[in-house]
Amino acid sequence: MPFTIDSARGIFSNTLSADAVPALTARFNQLNAEDQLAWIWFAYLEMGKSVTVAAPGAANMQFAENTLNEIRQMDFQQQSQAMCDLANHADTPICRTYATWSPNIKLGFWYRLGQWMEDGSVAPIPEGYKLSANAASVLQALQGLESGQQITVLRNTVVDMGFDTGKMGNYTIVSEPVAPPTEMSKRSTVTIEGISNPTISSYMNLLNANDFDELIKLFVADGALQPPFKKPIVGRDAVLRFFKEECPNLSLLPERGVSEPAEDGFTQIKVTGKVQTPWFGAGVGMNMAWRFLLNSENKIFFVAIDLLASPKELLNLAR
Repeated sequence: MPFTIDSARGIFSNTLSADAVPALTARFNQLNAEDQLAWIWFAYLEMGKSVTVAAPGAANMQFAENTLNEIRQMDFQQQSQAMCDLANHADTPICRTYATWSPNIKLGFWYRLGQWMEDGSVAPIPEGYKLSANAASVLQALQGLESGQQITVLRNTVVDMGFDTGKMGNYTIVSEPVAPPTEMSKRSTVTIEGISNPTISSYMNLLNANDFDELIKLFVADGALQPPFKKPIVGRDAVLRFFKEECPNLSLLPERGVSEPAEDGFTQIKVTGKVQTPWFGAGVGMNMAWRFLLNSENKIFFVAIDLLASPKELLNLAR
């Protein structure tokens, strides 16, 4: 029978994803607001010992500047309340504004707040403050993860804050301007051991070049992309929006892959490798798998992106 998006999700079903990431994110979300804010502070301090966070560019910050200045002009009690409101998903103007930002703007917002907390211009964590037992346990669990999984958890903690967009009705996502595609002469070309399929190579090369308008042409009209730990995004328009909002300036480093025939003229291909993000640079690579299902015309019907459970999963290419 022909593939559906739901059945396509089962290709290479033995792929072991890093389930510790959503599990730890869920544990974080069960902490109270004060513990969440303190946990983020201590987590970034801990991460700073081994991982350097890249400063956000001006494009990331221009849409958050008014909100940041509004918070900076508050007294410490009001600042603490504003940050607690974000953790509590409160219905406030700041929480509603925050909810409309793309992930990169949210990350830049907390990066700037962290700088101001450190220099004392925004309410800092009180000197001598100790995490609750629950928060300390969650922090200890974070420390036990690989660096790529750590930064994914940290990203999740701030991206999910703010007012619930499901209660906002119609709204527009606020994203930083999409950088123009890399010039043709400056583009890199990937080599994937075991894979010579031009669609797969083009997917990696075009994404690395930020050439999303060409990238989306590799998909069928009703194709889908499944981000790590998320439901599939279906349709070219929705997938293109995902690429432009969440994938600028990524560095995909595929290493090896395997290709197998599937039913109805489809081909399933699994590639493993690493991804580096602009926020953490070359120092941290996330171990990833891409599970592609291509139709008989070599177009992408479905691709799942998995954050892998361990480095040894990079070698797991069997069914």
